[in-house]
Amino acid sequence: MGRKGPPKHLKRFASPAFWPIPKKAYTFTVRPLPGPHPIEDSIPLLIIIRDILKHCETYREAKKIIKKGEILVDGRIIREEKFPVGLMDVVSIPSTGENYRVLPDPVKGLRLHPIEKEEATFKLCRIENKTMVKGGNIQLNLHDGRNILIKVTNPAKPEEDVYDVLDVIKIGVPDQNIQAHIKFREGIQALIIKGKNRGLYGRINKIEGPIQREYKTAIIESFNGNLVRANITYVFAIGENEQLISLPKW
Repeated sequence: MGRKGPPKHLKRFASPAFWPIPKKAYTFTVRPLPGPHPIEDSIPLLIIIRDILKHCETYREAKKIIKKGEILVDGRIIREEKFPVGLMDVVSIPSTGENYRVLPDPVKGLRLHPIEKEEATFKLCRIENKTMVKGGNIQLNLHDGRNILIKVTNPAKPEEDVYDVLDVIKIGVPDQNIQAHIKFREGIQALIIKGKNRGLYGRINKIEGPIQREYKTAIIESFNGNLVRANITYVFAIGENEQLISLPKW
């Protein structure tokens, strides 16, 4: 009988290149469980604790730290060492006072950026899709697997439906209350999350292209003064006139 379901193991040579693990030291590595982020856009929590933050040296030690409930992701205690951590997730370690946000890196793919305790109380989520559910309410499907329900008081004239695909909402963690809404348009602050210009950020000067969203491009004036072009699906809004999150200086 053939295998049922996805494979349970992952060889180091097949793991994403940005995982900071030696490819030849051992044969296998941690395979992330199905969750909010795909394998190619995430880092297992165990690798973050052991190989990036270096709070321990072995798999067993890292697993023990996580099982004790000492690690928070988006304000929730995570006890699963294979939990996939991805873009914009907030990793906190209350015992040491450390807080990090996962951001795109021009070279490594993803990186952990240190943030202050106040900034660790929220995260930015991009709207990937929206649907109408029972009762005429709007359900927002976010980039990290979350679904947020927007209650519409008057289905015949839904003023509450101000959210569009590629807009970004600022939500509190772990309560998920919407604190701010960033419309995807010209003039806002944005971060490139994929492609050859991954990690660059700046102001969107112009959005151009045909009606189809997948063919539109954004021209961004980056922080270093250069103009870069990226497909709008690679662009993540991070603020209106100023950035809502701290970003590394390349």
